[in-house]
Amino acid sequence: MKLTVTAAILATLGLGTAASAESLRLSHQWSTADVRHQVAQMIADDVAAADVDLEIQIFPSQSLFKAREQYTPLSRGQLDMTVLPLSYAGGQQPAYNLTLMPGLVKNHDHAARLNDSPFMEAIEEIMAGDDVMVLVHGYLAGGFAGKDTCITAPDDMEGLQTRAAGKAFEQMLAGAGASIASMASSEIYNAMQTGVLDAANTSSASFVSYRIYEQVACYTPAGDYALWFMYQPLLINKATFEGLTEAQQAALVTAADRAEAYYLEEAKKQDAESAQVFADAGVEIAEMTREEFDAWRALAQETSYKAFVEETPNGQQLLDLALSVD
Repeated sequence: MKLTVTAAILATLGLGTAASAESLRLSHQWSTADVRHQVAQMIADDVAAADVDLEIQIFPSQSLFKAREQYTPLSRGQLDMTVLPLSYAGGQQPAYNLTLMPGLVKNHDHAARLNDSPFMEAIEEIMAGDDVMVLVHGYLAGGFAGKDTCITAPDDMEGLQTRAAGKAFEQMLAGAGASIASMASSEIYNAMQTGVLDAANTSSASFVSYRIYEQVACYTPAGDYALWFMYQPLLINKATFEGLTEAQQAALVTAADRAEAYYLEEAKKQDAESAQVFADAGVEIAEMTREEFDAWRALAQETSYKAFVEETPNGQQLLDLALSVD
C-alpha cells in the first residue's frame, strides 16, 4: 500500500518513471520471409525509430489468429492490425470479392491507379462501417502454368482439368471450357505429378515456393498483362488509430507511405523473378497479349462479373467504378 501511495504522489508531481509505450498487435498468416511480413516489419521499425511511444508487436504464421479469422476480431477491436487478402472477408462483406476478380487489374501500375480511385474509396467506406481502415494498399499477382501446353487465351483452357485461385476464377475458367479441381496451392505439385491437373492458376510466389516449374512445360507470368491480382492490404482498427496521439498517427502514416512504395516494387520483382526461375528450369515462358487479356475480360463479363453483380448489393455500381479505371 505504501508503494502504491508513493507512486501516486510521484506521478502527481511528475517525478515518476516515463509512461510505458502504447503497444499494438499485428497478426498475419505468412512466414517472416514473406513480402507481406516485410511490409509489416517496415511499419514496426519505422514507428519505433520515430520515438513516439508506440510499439507494434507482429504475430506471423497464424500464431495469433487463423488466416481467415482475422477480419472479424480486427473490426471488433480485439486485434489492432493485420495484413490479409481482403477477399477472405467476402463472406462478411460481399463487395470485397471484387478485390479478387479476373481481368479487373491489368498490371501493377494499373493496380496502383485503382488504389487511388473512387473504386477504392467505395471499398474503404464499407470498411469504415466495420471500424476498419487501410494503412498500406497492395496487390500481388499471379499467372498460369500448363503441364503440356501454354495458356494465354480462353481457347487454351478448353478440355483441361485446372486449379483456379478463387471462386470468380473458377467461374471464368469453367466458362472457357475447363473442368475445375478445387485444391490449395500446396497440392498443385502432386496433382500435376499424378495427372490430376493439366493446368493451374495461382500467385507468382506460390508457383516458385511449391516448385511447380518441375511439373510444367509452359508458364504465363504476370507481365504487362495478367488476370490474377489479389488485393492484400495492411489494415488497422479505425478506433484504435483515432485513439492514438497526433504524433503516433503521423508516424504510422509516414511509415505506411514508405512501406506501400516498397510493396509495389517487391510485387513487380516477384513476378519477374518467378519468370526467371521457370526459364532457368527450362520451362517455356509465354506472355499474355492485350488482345488475349481483352478476350479473358469479355469472358469474365459473362461469367464472374455477372455472378458478382447478382450476388452483391450495389454490385454493378462497384464493378463500373473498378472498370472505369484505365
